[in-house]
Amino acid sequence: MANETKDLNELKASREQVIVRTGFIGIGANLLLAGFKAAVGLLSHSIAVVLDAVNNLSDALSSLITVIGTKLASRKPDKKHPLGHGRTEYITALVVAALVLYAGITSGVESVKKIITPEEADYSVWSLVIIGAAVVVKLLLGLYVRATGKKVNSAALTASGKDALFDAVISVSVLISAVIFMTTGVSLEAYLGVIIAAVIIKAGVEMLMDTINDILGRRTDPELAAAIKKTLSADPHVNGAYDLILHEYGPEKHVGSVHVEIPDTMTADEIDLLERKLTADVYTAHGVILTGIGIYSMNTKDDEIKRLRSEVTHFVSSHEGVLQIHGFYVNKEAKTVNLDIILDFALPDREATYQEIVCGLQEKFPEWTFNTVMDIDV
Repeated sequence: MANETKDLNELKASREQVIVRTGFIGIGANLLLAGFKAAVGLLSHSIAVVLDAVNNLSDALSSLITVIGTKLASRKPDKKHPLGHGRTEYITALVVAALVLYAGITSGVESVKKIITPEEADYSVWSLVIIGAAVVVKLLLGLYVRATGKKVNSAALTASGKDALFDAVISVSVLISAVIFMTTGVSLEAYLGVIIAAVIIKAGVEMLMDTINDILGRRTDPELAAAIKKTLSADPHVNGAYDLILHEYGPEKHVGSVHVEIPDTMTADEIDLLERKLTADVYTAHGVILTGIGIYSMNTKDDEIKRLRSEVTHFVSSHEGVLQIHGFYVNKEAKTVNLDIILDFALPDREATYQEIVCGLQEKFPEWTFNTVMDIDV
């Protein structure tokens, strides 16, 4: 277990190094591009090129914020933050999104001013060459940063990569506008600036909403949830894993709880050993800390109860919108049946469907008292 913990810590350190290195690459590339584009835009009186340069400056600032945020997020846990500072990365992504949105709004205002008070552009062949080179650099940079962001699960890097790809498209538009002006004399600069601003604003809003969803709490990643349940169910004593809830304290930092169904023949000692083993298995395989493992006892000693379970499962499952039934346990002496029912959020009225199932169970099996719970599909 100690070796596995060491490996995970090394992976987290490696992740930090990758994000910081990629961030510095983005800073350097965007500063160079901003300098060249600003020079071209000012010399040629092109508002679109100047706005493109400003956008590159905002990208450089975004990369710097990403680096700072990653450094802050990697700080060790302390008394006030016992689960670490990983959520700082969400704040970083929020700031990056706000900067992109601000850049888009500012660009839109300046472009509208140029439509009202136009200024003729004056391009040269060299300016077109520089803009063309910027397209290639931005495209390669965007693909690299986005791929790295996905690889290390960094929302801020992924957002920066997407923004860089948008910039490549914008630069292509500026290039086309310049060619049209040089060949026909028609200036589309200010109007193109409005389009550029709209694209930037759209990207900023999407980044903002994506980060807000991270902060509010998303549905658990289905692939990760399935993998964890598979690891738990691989133990011969576990009949099934349910009610998995994960909380993110930053990328790659999950804390959660789960219920497992085990035979009613296991002793307290055996259950204790099993819980410790399952916790270690999940952490080793997925880096997820299970702070609690609840127990569902499974009736294994009575054939009548087994038949009842099959009949109840069939009846409940016949209702539309039922995703899962679990936690089934019968107390024969008290004549009670316990079970949890998960209903699809897509149902028009989940409560009505649930009440229909509960009433139906009581009518179909009047000799039993059903203690049912409408569980949440997390």
